[in-house]
Amino acid sequence: MSEVKFETVEQKASYGIGLQMGQQLAGSGLEGLNVDAIAAGIATALTGDMPAIEVDEINKALQELHTRAESARAEAAKAASADSEVFLADNALRSEVTVLESGLQYEVLTEGTGEVPTSDKQVRVHYHGELTDGTVFDSSVSRGEPAEFPVTGVIKGWVEALQLMSVGSKWKLYIPQDLAYGERGAGAAIPPFAALVFEVELLAIL
Repeated sequence: MSEVKFETVEQKASYGIGLQMGQQLAGSGLEGLNVDAIAAGIATALTGDMPAIEVDEINKALQELHTRAESARAEAAKAASADSEVFLADNALRSEVTVLESGLQYEVLTEGTGEVPTSDKQVRVHYHGELTDGTVFDSSVSRGEPAEFPVTGVIKGWVEALQLMSVGSKWKLYIPQDLAYGERGAGAAIPPFAALVFEVELLAIL
C-alpha cells in the first residue's frame, strides 16, 4: 500500500472503485476471500489476459462460497430467533409488562393525558431502539431531533402501540420479530428474526 500514490484523478478514482468493491464484498457474507487473488482477478480483467483458472472451476468455487454463506446466515437466523423467543418469554413474566394478544409487550414509563392517534394520523415521536442484547441500532434521542411519520408507516409493533398511547406517554416496547422486520432483518444493524426493544415517547399528533 505504501507504494501506491493517490495524486492524479485516475489514481483517486481507481482507489474509490476498489473501495466500493471492497465494501460490497465485505457485506456479502462471503468468508475467507483473498485480497491478493481478488486483485489478480481485477488485473486480468483490465489487461484482457486469459484467466488463470477455468471458468467452470471459478463458478464452482463461487457457488460453494455462496452455499456456505447461506448456511451461515440460516444458522445465525435460527439462533437469533431462539434468543428472541427466550428474551420475550422471560420478559413477559415481569409484573410491569403488559402482553397483548398479538405478542407485543409494553411497559408504561410515563402515562400521558393527551389524545390517542388513529390510523389516519401522522405523529411526532422520540425513540431509542435496541436489540435484545442492548446494541443500539437507531435513536432519534441521540440525534436530538424527533421523527415524524404516518401511524401506519412503520413496523406492525409500532402501529399497534401508537394507537394505544396518548400524547405525552412514554412506553418501552418489546416487539417480537414477526411484528418487526421478520426474516428480512433491516440492513446490517438488525439481523433476521430479531426481537426489538424501543423506548417511544409520543410528542404530538400532527
